[in-house]
Amino acid sequence: MFSIGDFARLGLVSVRMLRHYDAIGLLRPARVDPVSGYRSYQAAQLARLNRIVALKDLGFTLDQVSRILDDKVSAEELHGMVRLRRAQLEAQISADLQRLQGVEARLRMIEEEGAMQPLEVIVKRVERVRVAELSGQAAGYEPADITPVIQPLFEQLWERAQATGLTPVGACLAYYLDAADGAVSVHAAMPIAGDGEGAGGLDVVDLPELKQAATLIHRGPMDGVGASFQALATWVEDNGFRALGLAREVYLDCPDEVADWVTELQMEIAPA
Repeated sequence: MFSIGDFARLGLVSVRMLRHYDAIGLLRPARVDPVSGYRSYQAAQLARLNRIVALKDLGFTLDQVSRILDDKVSAEELHGMVRLRRAQLEAQISADLQRLQGVEARLRMIEEEGAMQPLEVIVKRVERVRVAELSGQAAGYEPADITPVIQPLFEQLWERAQATGLTPVGACLAYYLDAADGAVSVHAAMPIAGDGEGAGGLDVVDLPELKQAATLIHRGPMDGVGASFQALATWVEDNGFRALGLAREVYLDCPDEVADWVTELQMEIAPA
């Protein structure tokens, strides 16, 4: 038998927690001295304590833990719960990190308001281009929504192009279209020559000519592209134009170091 203090040290929990578990009937002492009221525990009870702590850390309420333990959850089943919860936590951490990056990018935009260097915006005509593409759908325009969609699309696009010997004839690009219920249709595209025969199951689309487009070079990772888009929109409005749709992103140079990426933003415009 172990005193409550010794059992707490062995189980890596607090005495207060053990008293609480006793009070709610989750982990009763093996013996309670009728005179002093001192609680004593057996080493075999550490197995139940380990399950209680593991399930609680997985996010289960103590009431749920009690019901699970009453159902005699096995070590194998517990491992399954742990693996599932770990996957959920990893997904949550990834989503939180993306959200944090978005907040930081938004803060940079706020800090740079009114202090940005003069932009070199070039107005030009963009030729019609035939592309092989893949598309998907994102919940919105936030980087946390777009990034998990656009990255796999480009990976699949390259894999299919290489498998079929399809060779791009220009820089890859992305464009976006509004979809139902506020969703976004995301398109990863590769310029190709000819009629697209042998495109390996890729969609072949002719992107229309932009008779007049305001273009701006964005340098650096795409999680900071929002500031460049907003700066381009401000230039368009300040110079007496209106936008005719969402801008295209043309990836002119994408080395391994994303800080060195060079992307051209192309926004079709017309006189306001």
